[in-house]
Formats: sequence, structure tokens, C-alpha cells
Amino acid sequence: MLSSDPVSDPACDISVVLPVFNEVENLRDLHGEVVAVLTEMGRPFEVIYCDDGSTDGSLDILKDLAGRDGRVRVISFARNYGQTAALDAGFRAARGRIVVPLDADRQNDPADIPRLVRRLEEGYDVVSGWRHERQDAFWTKTLPSRVANRIVSLVTGVHLHDYGCTLKAYRKSILKDIRLYGEMHRLIPAYVQWAGGKVAEIPVRHRPRTAGHSKYNLGKSVRLVLDLLTVRFLLGYSTKPLYFIGRYGLIACALGTVSMTWTVLKKMIWREPLYTDPFFLAAIFLFLAGFQFLFFGLLAEMNMRIYFETRGRPPYQVKVTINLPEGPSVIESSGDGPS
Repeated sequence: MLSSDPVSDPACDISVVLPVFNEVENLRDLHGEVVAVLTEMGRPFEVIYCDDGSTDGSLDILKDLAGRDGRVRVISFARNYGQTAALDAGFRAARGRIVVPLDADRQNDPADIPRLVRRLEEGYDVVSGWRHERQDAFWTKTLPSRVANRIVSLVTGVHLHDYGCTLKAYRKSILKDIRLYGEMHRLIPAYVQWAGGKVAEIPVRHRPRTAGHSKYNLGKSVRLVLDLLTVRFLLGYSTKPLYFIGRYGLIACALGTVSMTWTVLKKMIWREPLYTDPFFLAAIFLFLAGFQFLFFGLLAEMNMRIYFETRGRPPYQVKVTINLPEGPSVIESSGDGPS
């Protein structure tokens, strides 16, 4: 058994985080469901609503809920910053040992929270929900989401059916060093597994939207794929960017050498002029590109070293220490579940 989470509050076991944007018709019914499920679990909890610049009166309802129940906490943004920013604010404010994000549109079923928590306590660090029977339009939502999920699984090597499902359960200890940008909240399971954590996935219920309007659009799937490039670079090359960028520089220089060699041979054997030979121009271009790749790789290398030095943290994560003071860590499991 490893040490308990040093960043959680012993008076709060579960933090439910709900990003909210113009969901005035859903909030009261959803809150009733969430509180009923958490009360039945018999554990101390808090419900954190992150209002993402709503303009429909959602904030007024949240203020009323917070005034009636001290377990309700509200974060309100000055304008709409997006779901990832709302989740990041909620994760930072959460005091519970376990953090469960949930959509505020009532399509996620709060009744699945106990199942996610039980699975998490089998020794996992993240348990991701899988909307096995998704109640959304196939062509505009389900199909693009499936394509994006396949791409993410292929690139990261972490095979999940549904990266886009907000309903997940996290150990708070894994979230404290993660900063979210773009659509990266969907990619946390990949980051956790890369860092040595344990990730599981279970089917969860998905309900049709009965009130309000969907905020999903195809642009989110596109942005997710673009964010995937960033995450893949950070996961594989955050401490050695020159290896990633420099390889393309070396390839370009090698191709430039081949082109120049062929140009010189043609000049010597067939007396062809250099200035009309496309391989001569290609060689110049490839050499310039190769040197630029190497130069930017060196700059990235220096930036990353400055980054780690100024943070005062090593470029690795410690899972657990024995007979030593606790060092910086990202993954701190509290069980011996399957790897």
C-alpha cells in the first residue's frame, strides 16, 4: 500500500467536476441526481460547477444551489474559454481523493459514478467511461468521434474506445501536475499511462439530450487530432526534442548529399551544366532545410533544459519511495491492481 494523496482533503473523498455552458434547463435536475447518487455512496463529497461564461442564467441557478448546500462550489469565468479550461479550473480546485468529471447536459448518467469509483479502487489511476450505446447523431457526432478515437489510440498506443467521454474517474494525485490546453482533457489517459499509471475503461450509460442545445461541432474532433501531435511529442520527446527534429535534419542532409553527388557525376560524365540540373537545386534546398531542422532542434533542446532547470523538478516521475523521503511524483496508486 502506497502513501495517501498529499494534495487531497481528508474531509472530502469524492469531487465531482461539472463544466457548464448555457445549461439552465438541466442544472437543477442534474444536481438532484448527482447529490442523490453521492449521498447513497456514503462518502464525503463536493460538487464543483465551472461556469464557462454562460449567458442564459445558468450562473444564477448555480449561486442558488451553492447557497442551499455548502458542498456545492462554483467557479465562474468572465467569458467562454472552453470545456478544457473549465475542467482544468475544477481539477485545480478539487479537494477529493477521487475526481470525477461529468457533462452538465444530463447525457452522462450520474448513476455510473459508483461503478467508476469501484473500478478505480481496484488499483487503477484512471477509469474512462465508454459510451457503448451513444445517443447522438451518427454522421455528425458518433462517426467523427470514432475516427478520432482510432487515430488517438494508434498514435498514443493507449487503446480506448471513447476518449471523448467526459465521465471518468481520476486519482487526484495524477492531476496535480497536469496542465490542460486546447482539447487535451480528452488525452489525459494517454499521458497517465505514459507516466507509468494504470488505465481502465468500462461501458457507461449515455442518454439522449432532452433539453438545451449541443455545443459539439466537427471542429472539436479536428482540434483533438491537432492536440494529439503536441501530446505525442511531449510523451515521446519532451526531454530530447533534438532526437525528434534532428532526425529529419539528418535525412534532409543525406538526401541533399545524394542529389549533389548525382549532379557532380552528370557534370563529370555527360558534361551537363549545373544550373539547369533540378538535382542541383534540390541539393541546395535539402541542405538548407536540413541545417534549419538541426538548428531548431538545438534551440528546442536548450529550451527544454531551461524549462526543467527553472522548474526545479527532474525530467522523470517517481512512483513510490521506500525508506526515503517522499519525492516529486505524478503516479501514486493506492492498490496493487493489474498492470
